[in-house]
Amino acid sequence: MTRPTPDPDRSGGRDLRMARELEGHVTWLGTFSGTALGVLSVASGIYTYLGVSSLLDDNGAMSVFAAIAYSVAVSVGIFVFWSYLLRLFPAVRTAQARVALLGAMGLGSVAIIAMSSWLNAAALAGSAAVEQHLAKTVQDYQTSLERAHEVALTGQALERDVARVRQSFEDLSEQEATGDLSGLAGRGAVFRVLRQKAAELSALEAQIASQTPRVNDAFSEGNAILSRMRALTVEQGPVEARSVEFSEAAVRLQGLITQMRQLTVAPLVERAAQDLAASVVLPELDSRSAEGRNDQAATIKSVLEVLGQRAATLERAAQEVSALPAAPEVTYTPVSSADAVILYARNFIPSWAGAIAIDLLPAVLVFILAITQSAIRQGRDGASVEDTMTLSELRAALRAARDVDLAFDAEHLPETRKPPEAESAKETPSAEVKPFSGSTG
Repeated sequence: MTRPTPDPDRSGGRDLRMARELEGHVTWLGTFSGTALGVLSVASGIYTYLGVSSLLDDNGAMSVFAAIAYSVAVSVGIFVFWSYLLRLFPAVRTAQARVALLGAMGLGSVAIIAMSSWLNAAALAGSAAVEQHLAKTVQDYQTSLERAHEVALTGQALERDVARVRQSFEDLSEQEATGDLSGLAGRGAVFRVLRQKAAELSALEAQIASQTPRVNDAFSEGNAILSRMRALTVEQGPVEARSVEFSEAAVRLQGLITQMRQLTVAPLVERAAQDLAASVVLPELDSRSAEGRNDQAATIKSVLEVLGQRAATLERAAQEVSALPAAPEVTYTPVSSADAVILYARNFIPSWAGAIAIDLLPAVLVFILAITQSAIRQGRDGASVEDTMTLSELRAALRAARDVDLAFDAEHLPETRKPPEAESAKETPSAEVKPFSGSTG
């Protein structure tokens, strides 16, 4: 069983009817497309004005006029650009022309984003972006403060190492006082050397201990400033005024962090450990016998060796603290709403999408109109003139043909000869013209 072949005349008729229907829709849509494009352009201009106003420091009349002029120029540019494309892009037929217009559309879209869309995004999410910048700065300062406090506390922990070395020398001095160290009871030369170093370590220990309250006070004050800075990021009111107070708090906090860096005692302990073994005042050996003096000298030599070992251990501990990563440098830099929107663009993708869409939405209309015009042309391709003519066009063609015939007859007939209608009317002036009844019988 063979399938019936489609009738080309019937198929062409359907395509022609579809083309005429699409033309009617395009004509109706064209009645308000310009108005809709104008509304989009004006809306983009308004948000551009808000974005430009946030960039201008001066609020005088000239700044307002400059912002209005820029926003009006943007609105006009967007309207003219898309009006050109709505008219020209659907009308071109060659692929080369369409590719060229697509390139022009892409270049114009980039220009629109550069002069308008980012300002629209600044107007939509500028305050939120500045608050995001403040919140991130608070986190950076908190990390820096906690790191500075951690390093300072690690340095304060050297107090235990110093106390342990001091206690060891005090214990040795007690052994020397009872005669268990050099064999000579009393407070002689060895005892004085041990007490000398114990006193030095005791002074260093007291100096380290005096730093602890200052470290704690600085950390507590820094946390209070951080609490106020966090509150400023979420308070109601203009973000510009809050940014000023935030900047002042950031300066105070930066000073506290610098102070905490200076409170670390690791460099002090390292220098003291180096001096511990290098600066030893050896007393005069006071034993009455040569054997006793030899014992004292041997004991002092052993004490100095122990002293060097303890000093090296203490120096290494201090160097380990000094080698710890320092607190990161944080500097608060005020930013405008437009700069903040660009800086934190990933956090405001919906605002960017809305700002760009309001400028580039007409591109969708251009493609829709181009597709529709292509369908209309495809429906009319191959159709004869008789099929594509409308009733009004047919009437105009008949009137034109009649006018051409009359002009031709007037040019070629002799002037002395009158038209047949005039001669017949002259021969029977009184004849009664009866209406045609439609029957021949």
